[in-house]
This record gives sequence, structure tokens and C-alpha cells, in this order.
Amino acid sequence: MKALVYYYFLTAALLGSGIAHAGATAQAKAGASPGSAPAAPAKSPNPARAVSFTPPPADSIPNDDFGKMVKKGEQIFVHTQEHARQYVGNSLNCVNCHLDAGRKAGAGPLWGAWPAYPAYRGKNKHVNTFAERLQGCFQFSMNGKAPAAGDDVLVALESYAYWLSTGAPVRQAVEGRGYPKLAKPAAAPDYARGQKLYVQHCALCHGAGGEGQASSGKTVFPPLWGPKSFNWGAGMHDVGNAAAFIRANMPLGLGGTLSEQEAWDVAMFMDSHERPQDPRFTGSVAETRKKYHDEPTSMYGLTVNGHVLGGR
Repeated sequence: MKALVYYYFLTAALLGSGIAHAGATAQAKAGASPGSAPAAPAKSPNPARAVSFTPPPADSIPNDDFGKMVKKGEQIFVHTQEHARQYVGNSLNCVNCHLDAGRKAGAGPLWGAWPAYPAYRGKNKHVNTFAERLQGCFQFSMNGKAPAAGDDVLVALESYAYWLSTGAPVRQAVEGRGYPKLAKPAAAPDYARGQKLYVQHCALCHGAGGEGQASSGKTVFPPLWGPKSFNWGAGMHDVGNAAAFIRANMPLGLGGTLSEQEAWDVAMFMDSHERPQDPRFTGSVAETRKKYHDEPTSMYGLTVNGHVLGGR
């Protein structure tokens, strides 16, 4: 039975479907008690006000020069390691967090993001274009460097997102945009419960140490922490954001099977492990936390198992 389950997950991943977010090993002792990372309340948009949207099928990409750029963007999105290696500093591909080549509702679909920009972002405190949003993904989620404006990689990804959003409403709530936000959990997220859940539901694909799996040099299941994962500046380092993704999409192909509380717990466990430094690091973990991570759902700068996260 375990072999059958493993085959199922491996096949799904090779088709470019995604990432299972969770964590592994040890019991926490935290200065902010790793059994109790408080979560800020977050409410889902009113579905009555949201409109539904279905992206165009892949076989409808136009057979012209624009279509060639769209296809290039799709390949970069799914196989980032191969087609944009110069801008990537870890083992992830864009599709790991934006499932089904950026099509899947509730998994950060590209068609939900493109129409929402330009928009103000509290993360950098100014109005961002979609291109700048992509640049941030390379810097934080990919732990790399941002392609310059006008770079072919950036233009290709913009073209793919633009085409995928054909017919999508602009500046209006759309069902499936982003990750479905979760309400504040009944109990504070707990490291020990999360560790147990990780072993039961996540370690098969992502490894006991969160290192992920690779085959012939290619990532099959992405690392969830450690030097080859996303850095402390990425959105997925936030426990609430990770919990929303996990609840909707994990385990791979079985999204919605974990309870909201379980999603919070396993997200807290995953985000209680070390990873690459935030590129905005000031030289002081305490100062960096105060400036960029002063949120109850960020584990950066907190003490877990006697180690200050972000201090390496």
C-alpha cells in the first residue's frame, strides 16, 4: 500500500503539480514557545461577491511570435531550474507553490495575480507592478536574484501570466485567487503536533529532514527547509500563508483532507526550521525581525530548540 501511495505522489509531481509544505524532527523549546505561535485572524473573501474564472486551455496558445513567448514563459514557470537557472539560488521551481503550471485555483494561480496589479504591497510599502512582483519571487522564494526589467525571462513569464488571464476580471474578487485564507485556529499552532503530522503525511515525499527528493539532478519533491529551500523573506515562511496553502493543496492530490488546525500545526513545524537568510538582513536578527518580521505568524528571530531562527 505504501508503495502504491508513493507511486501516486511521484507521478503527480513529475507532471509538474506541486509542493507539499510541512516539516520534520525534534521537539521545540521556544522563547516564544514553539507550541504557541499565535495566528492573526484572516477571513476568506465573500464567495457571493467573487466571480468564477477558467483559464484558456494550453492548446489554445496562439501559433505566432507572441505564442512562442507564452510557451517560453510556461516552460520557465514549470522548469525554472532548467530555463532560468541564472536567477535561481535553490532547488525550487515556480510550479512547486503555484500548482498545475499556475492554473490551479486556490494554489496561487497566475490568472488570479496578473489582473490584481499594479497594487500596493505592505511588504515593500509601495505600489508594485506585476513585473516587480515576479522579481520579488526570484529574490525570496527562489533565493536568487531578480531578472532586470525587460529581461527575456521576465517578459516570458509576464506573457504567460497575461495569456493565462485572458478574459479574467480586473480589480475584482475572483474565486480561487491566492491561497484560501484560514481563520485563527482554535488552539495555538503546536510544534509537537505538527511534527507528528509531518511524519504521517509529508515525510514520504519531502524526506524526514525536509530535504525533498531529486532524481537525475532534477527536483521531484521540493525541500521545505534547509539551504536549498525558500529563504526567510519568502511568503511561505509565514505560518498563516503556509497553513492556507497546505490546507487547500496538501498532501499532493489530497487537498482539504487535513483539518484547519492540522494545517496550522504542520505549517508551524515546517517554518520552525532554519533556511537561507532574508536578503534584507540588516546584520542583526533582532533588528531584521523588528523591521520585516514583526508579525505573530513569523517564526524568524524566535528561539526553537535553543536556536534563534535566522541566526544560523
